[in-house]
Amino acid sequence: MQKFEKWQGCGNDFMIIDSRIDSHIDDAKKISRLCDRHFGIGADGVIYVLPSEIADVRMRIFNADGSEAEMCGNGIRCFTKYLGGDNLKVETGAGVLTVKLNNNLVTVDMGEPILDAEKIPVADFSGKVINEPIEIDGEIFKMTCVSMGNPHCVIFVEDLSKINLAQIGPKFETHKKFPRRTNTEFVQVVGENELRMRVWERGSGITLACGTGTCATVVAANLNGLTGKSALVHLDGGDLQIDWRADNRVYMTGAAEKSFVGEF
Repeated sequence: MQKFEKWQGCGNDFMIIDSRIDSHIDDAKKISRLCDRHFGIGADGVIYVLPSEIADVRMRIFNADGSEAEMCGNGIRCFTKYLGGDNLKVETGAGVLTVKLNNNLVTVDMGEPILDAEKIPVADFSGKVINEPIEIDGEIFKMTCVSMGNPHCVIFVEDLSKINLAQIGPKFETHKKFPRRTNTEFVQVVGENELRMRVWERGSGITLACGTGTCATVVAANLNGLTGKSALVHLDGGDLQIDWRADNRVYMTGAAEKSFVGEF
């Protein structure tokens, strides 16, 4: 039997397994079965706590389809609350990140946004990709692309309720412009420095929130002149405060809560 805890951040939910004690699974089929909400435990992903040689601890995360992700903003907040540590340095696939506890909230230094198309990556572009056209099913959308250690395509719309996320999300994810696939955020400006966002996550589909996606969204909104460098983002599962500070680093603040514990 292997122990786990189930955590959620803005409704983005994860199994957390301490692999400093137990072994960890990297088989995609087994992970997708654990994440299945009908035949398994149910989660947007599985997070492993591992030892690190370059930080206090290492976080390894797998999406619901079993593919490995570089980073996850909601996941690292859950990871931090699970460990109960403050001012932790966490090794991730996107580098070493610093996380701090503030009462019930967790603030994560998410690092500097990557805006170079070749590094995100976005095919057929060089330099920044800001408000550029992309065609899906004969319709032209305007995309702004950002990497927060993982790729994001941000689309600003006038009315978010008109977006059929289940239909259009997978077509963005697998579009030829994104050689490593992409997460896609659809965003509506609802007030001064206030946004409403829905997300299609690479490897997981529709989720209630995406931390890295929320960071990418505020960076994209600022680059398009829609908000300042700080904004409150309303997600299906809750709210996140994002601050793109003078040091060029993006800071994310939000809650994380334990749902239950179990064994499998």
